[in-house]
Amino acid sequence: MNKIVSPIQKARLAYSPKLPAALCAGANVKCEEGPKQKAFADTEKIEGRFPNTSNMPVLTFAAAAGAAAKAVNVAVILSGGQAPGGHNVIAGLFDGIKSLNPASKLYGFKGGPSGLTDNKYIEITADFLADYRNTGGFDMIGSGRTKLETTEQFEKAEANCKALGISAIVIIGGDDSNTNACLLAEYYKAKNAGIIVVGCPKTIDGDLKNAFIETSFGFDTATKVYSELIGNIERDANSAKKYWHFIKLMGRSASHIALECGLRTQANITLISEEVAAKKQTLDEVVTTIADSVAKRAANGENFGVN
Repeated sequence: MNKIVSPIQKARLAYSPKLPAALCAGANVKCEEGPKQKAFADTEKIEGRFPNTSNMPVLTFAAAAGAAAKAVNVAVILSGGQAPGGHNVIAGLFDGIKSLNPASKLYGFKGGPSGLTDNKYIEITADFLADYRNTGGFDMIGSGRTKLETTEQFEKAEANCKALGISAIVIIGGDDSNTNACLLAEYYKAKNAGIIVVGCPKTIDGDLKNAFIETSFGFDTATKVYSELIGNIERDANSAKKYWHFIKLMGRSASHIALECGLRTQANITLISEEVAAKKQTLDEVVTTIADSVAKRAANGENFGVN
């Protein structure tokens, strides 16, 4: 990475993100087990597919007194589409294991899950990491969408991890990526492989949340950027007063992004796919809703808008 950076880039690289209370006194934490938690939906199917890793206790973390910790080797993987914050998850992971024991090592598998099976990795060092703190993108180690679903893949990943002395894998990704994490964890738990698998919820879609996950990282930044762009288009429409703009946002079957941006920008119409499905609306009905809005505004002399 180019070492010539602007003053604002230097300030960004030097920023220290806020930490949860459990980590404010250092990386030493105590883990407490709570009641066992069943899946929120499709309980029987999930327990049948993941008998070793479903219905497990809820874990809570709190600050603990400092104590010597043995060195650990940890693997990290960026998976799926890019989302703001991915690099800082890696930075936090690096800082945490190094503060517990400076001899700990963090390995980044390159190009997503395929790097784990193909044994393409780099050791992440303080100097290497310094250029990526507080930056967007997934260019530090790259990303990919390879699905981990076969025994051959699991065994290759296990062999590669054991060759490096890795005892934990952190997969940073969305729903598909966390499915990879679940499948890996189930396989390793069943054979007592001695490898912990952690899934970190990353997706701008905002569709990885429940009672324990307020929101996935990336969603807030993405919707703010989208909303700024939509607001610019609205300003342009209100200035020219002769154009209709139709904007499509990401999110797949979940409309969290569309809803958040619609609330932020107050577009003339925001289509929510879940609402369309719940009302069993046809394409003709959706088109009619939009056309009626355009016609109503035209009747008021407003031949412009944003949907």
